[in-house]
Amino acid sequence: MPKMKTNKAAARRFKITGTGKILRRQCGKRHLNEWMKANKKRNLRGYAAVHPDVEAHVLSMFPYPQYLR
Repeated sequence: MPKMKTNKAAARRFKITGTGKILRRQCGKRHLNEWMKANKKRNLRGYAAVHPDVEAHVLSMFPYPQYLR
């Protein structure tokens, strides 16, 4: 039986932590940043947790158990 493939788009967009939380990047910081206040750009740094309604869909893109801690 062939190997199952991880969805590479999902692998680039999401991080799964050791405790099983799924993290995503904050949106709204790719372009049109000149008009944004520095405070708003600073608040968009880092990662945010994925909404619980979407978690099952995201996890379906990671087929192997080592990703699903």
